[in-house]
Amino acid sequence: MFAGDRLALPDEILLSVEKPERYIGGEVNSVIKDKEAVDVRFAFCFPDVYEIGMSHIGIQILYGLFNSYPDVWCERVYSPWTDLDAILREKKIPLFALESQDPVREFDFLGFTLQYEMCYTNVLQVLELSGIPLLSRERTEEDPIVLAGGPCTYNPEPVADFFDLFYIGEGETQYRAFFDLYKQVRSEGGDRREFLIRAAREIPGIYVPSLYEIDYHTDGTIRAMRPLIDGIPSVVRREVVRDMSDVYYPDAPLVPFIKVTQDRVALEIMRGCIRGCRFCQAGQLYKPLREKSLEACRDSAEKMLRSTGHEEISLCSLSSSDYTYLPELLDYLMETTGREHVNVSLPSLRIDAFSLDVMAKVQDVKKSSLTFAPEAGSQRLRDVINKGLTEEDILHGAHEAFLGGWHRVKLYFMLGLPTETREDIEGIGDIANKIAAEYFDTVPKEDRGGQSIEIVASTSFFVPKPFTAFQWAPMHTKEDFLERAQMTKRGIMSQINQKRIRYNWHNADESVLEGVFARGDRRLSEVILAAYRDGCVFDAWGEQFHYDRWMAAFARCGLDPEFYYLRERPEDEIFPWDFIDMGVSKEYLLREWREARAGRKSANCRERCLGCGATAYQCGICVMGRRTDA
Repeated sequence: MFAGDRLALPDEILLSVEKPERYIGGEVNSVIKDKEAVDVRFAFCFPDVYEIGMSHIGIQILYGLFNSYPDVWCERVYSPWTDLDAILREKKIPLFALESQDPVREFDFLGFTLQYEMCYTNVLQVLELSGIPLLSRERTEEDPIVLAGGPCTYNPEPVADFFDLFYIGEGETQYRAFFDLYKQVRSEGGDRREFLIRAAREIPGIYVPSLYEIDYHTDGTIRAMRPLIDGIPSVVRREVVRDMSDVYYPDAPLVPFIKVTQDRVALEIMRGCIRGCRFCQAGQLYKPLREKSLEACRDSAEKMLRSTGHEEISLCSLSSSDYTYLPELLDYLMETTGREHVNVSLPSLRIDAFSLDVMAKVQDVKKSSLTFAPEAGSQRLRDVINKGLTEEDILHGAHEAFLGGWHRVKLYFMLGLPTETREDIEGIGDIANKIAAEYFDTVPKEDRGGQSIEIVASTSFFVPKPFTAFQWAPMHTKEDFLERAQMTKRGIMSQINQKRIRYNWHNADESVLEGVFARGDRRLSEVILAAYRDGCVFDAWGEQFHYDRWMAAFARCGLDPEFYYLRERPEDEIFPWDFIDMGVSKEYLLREWREARAGRKSANCRERCLGCGATAYQCGICVMGRRTDA
């Protein structure tokens, strides 16, 4: 089962920890190679527990892609939970990769995917347990090259001191050239620094933070960022897959031994979004919209279901109902999977596009909860964020859903959005209760089968993210966030249908820290290191989060967190991430910020081009729509 037919941990340790299956490898479709027959060994880490990391589609894609190269063996690493963490430290057992069970420090590369800011201390946990120096400047030729990709690398500066390099953009485009360069430098006797310099110069999308210097104004804002070596680009351009139908996608994804967060086949049907919601970072990061062909989707679905045995398939995208071929794809899936009682999951659906025709296609398959995201409680605020939904759209979508047989609905809103008022907050309770009333008006009592409407309304707290129209916006304090949550709760519970609705909200302390790291600069690396050394790890897990330790770390490092999250940014401020060319221009985002404050909506990409800059990639909707930027 294993490369060396051995486990890194003896039975007595495995039997003493929670879920030992997290650490043994050998899952269905995992890849075993002869390590003596490959040139490059890559340890791919999701810095959270196994159940979270195994649910991530990006690792599934790159794991399969890397292992399709005969000269590369990619293995997986996850953060060990606190019980095993303590044992590894006590017994001085180095952290290991699942497939070979070999120590991570023996690999050529240790790559992280950074999906959310609250995983940053887990990066340090993995490095320390692997015996790798936490700071990149302290590593030697004996250490793996440590790199990262993922959405948080669109502002890599808060963790810049910990990484040798970052890959900016979609990973399918440049890793083959990256591995070839590494083999070439190594064969020529080049050292670690030579590889980093050449990678920054020669491989698009590569950012090596140690090769840049940053100057600050006396007020703490950035004056300038400059390369230290000739030939290093001052601007790093994001990498983009131009043809989604002709890019690698795994036919045989990994199948876990234990139940994970997303225990299903994930079929990516498109990348990008046309909608332009002003708070949404992903909508900008993955521009332009690029659809996978119907034929490619059918082929992937059939192969993945056959190779995994999963009983559910999820159609993944930022807005599934905007996929051009959704009705045809659903027809195919219903025909081929319905007889096997395979459930089809349709996440990321817009209420205004959720038609009765689409719902009818899945009515004979097990019903799961529907997730709707009005985001704001009033039409005024939905216009500010450019959500493009009316209350009529929301209630009509709910009506169609109830006709289709659903009775469980999840509603997502945000609190603390720019320009939010008391009336906007009270509107959340109004919408939730109107949806509950719509159920009773739509479904006769005799047709309910003993069931009733179940609504879960959730609110997160607004965090302004880089490369959005709201990157200039201030956040609220945690006390203000909590006051708004209590106001929302009172609004929901004061109405007639309140017994049908459950309400929960996100942790305000975590939201504040997320806001600090989302728009922070390189000086925050010192704070993250100080907090980690004070015991902070698994910060995304509420029971493990220690806000007081984080505030103490800021104080010891002489940095004020309010500088990063509480103030509105001037329009001419240089941001820590301005060295990245996203294809979406700062001028466009600034126009959208001004439009938001004026309460004006903008068109979506299928209606007309707004001149965001993404046409520079010459792919997807920008080409298919024959649009040119204004």
